Amino acid sequence: MTGSVVVPLKALAMNMLSLGASLGVLTLVFQFGWFSGLLGFSPTGGLEAWIPVLVFAFAFGLSMDYEVFLLSRIKELHEHGQPCRRAVELGVQRSGRIITSAGLLMVVVFAGFSAGDMLDIKEIGLALAVAIFVDATLVRMLLVPATMTLFGDRNWWAPAWLRRLHARVGLRENQTLPPLAVAAALPGQRGAGDEAGAGAGAVAEAEPVPSGVGG
Repeated sequence: MTGSVVVPLKALAMNMLSLGASLGVLTLVFQFGWFSGLLGFSPTGGLEAWIPVLVFAFAFGLSMDYEVFLLSRIKELHEHGQPCRRAVELGVQRSGRIITSAGLLMVVVFAGFSAGDMLDIKEIGLALAVAIFVDATLVRMLLVPATMTLFGDRNWWAPAWLRRLHARVGLRENQTLPPLAVAAALPGQRGAGDEAGAGAGAVAEAEPVPSGVGG
């Protein structure tokens, strides 16, 4: 989408922050028993092996979705001639409310899982709620704009061969189509429409007008 090497590496690093916070809270609460009385469960001293894998899959997908939504706006503004700092400002202004609202909705949904009776569902709900909350607020609205402003034009750096490959087969949201070529009629030449009109006029002139019926 961006044709850059820096942007996807930065996105992976930012996703690791929210995932790390989520798995840290998951360990503190369900392995060491923090807030076990509030959540209504008895800690078992460990986690199910498949819980971190499932949390990673869901949280990484949602985090990358927010990242792509934000970067698409910034990249679009940058391609229209805005400097990097201004593109980041306008991109956050245009997509910040949507990302925050979507994140808040998902946090409410996943936090509802924590009110269930099954321990596995509690673990998944709390971990995903923390991951989305951290990602939609701290990461996307603070760390990502700050790092992109700090890097400046280096955000879009890529090797020459990769830029050529992206120019040929890269994915884009929109493409500017070339203007349609309109052939102007040369002096002494008539277009197809003029010839058709002239032919129809000649046929109308050649057709005899029916005479009236005599008494």
